[in-house]
Amino acid sequence: MGKEIQLHADDVALVERVKAGDQKAFEQIVRQYKSMMARVIVGMLGNQSDADDVGQEAFIRFYRSVDQYKGDASLGTYLTRIAINLSLNALKKRKSRQWVSLEEKHDSMQRGQSPEHRNDDEELVRKALEQLAPKYRAVVVLRLMQGYSTKETAKILKLPLGTVLSRLARAQEKLKPIIEKLEG
Repeated sequence: MGKEIQLHADDVALVERVKAGDQKAFEQIVRQYKSMMARVIVGMLGNQSDADDVGQEAFIRFYRSVDQYKGDASLGTYLTRIAINLSLNALKKRKSRQWVSLEEKHDSMQRGQSPEHRNDDEELVRKALEQLAPKYRAVVVLRLMQGYSTKETAKILKLPLGTVLSRLARAQEKLKPIIEKLEG
């Protein structure tokens, strides 16, 4: 627990430096949290090019609103909340489009066939998650894939604990037949 408190204190100090205009402190935050943010966003969106755009936007949003960070939550939790919200927005935009890009479809097929990019299990999970509604996907990505506690997941998504638990149970129910179908 002492390590977490020290990390939080270090993060708060970094944010204070960013607020004071220290560009190097912001760059350090990006380096420190870039891979964690990428895992969350790719888990939500599946598509790497969309994920890159959302990841960049998440750090831009953080930078522009850095004064709103009060240090109540860990910086990782705060950044994850931004990433989840932007991912949900991207999913809404994607859903509103009535067409599917053939290039995107081809790219995802190529990634699935290339062992350098992902192993079969990761690809299977990614495809299964894409079939879940965003509200279920967010809970699965945060709770099961990123390892946040149920309480942290609830805080990030701004949901009651019971809602997170019920969505997680429902998501697992929905994932089982999806995965079985994809495996078959």
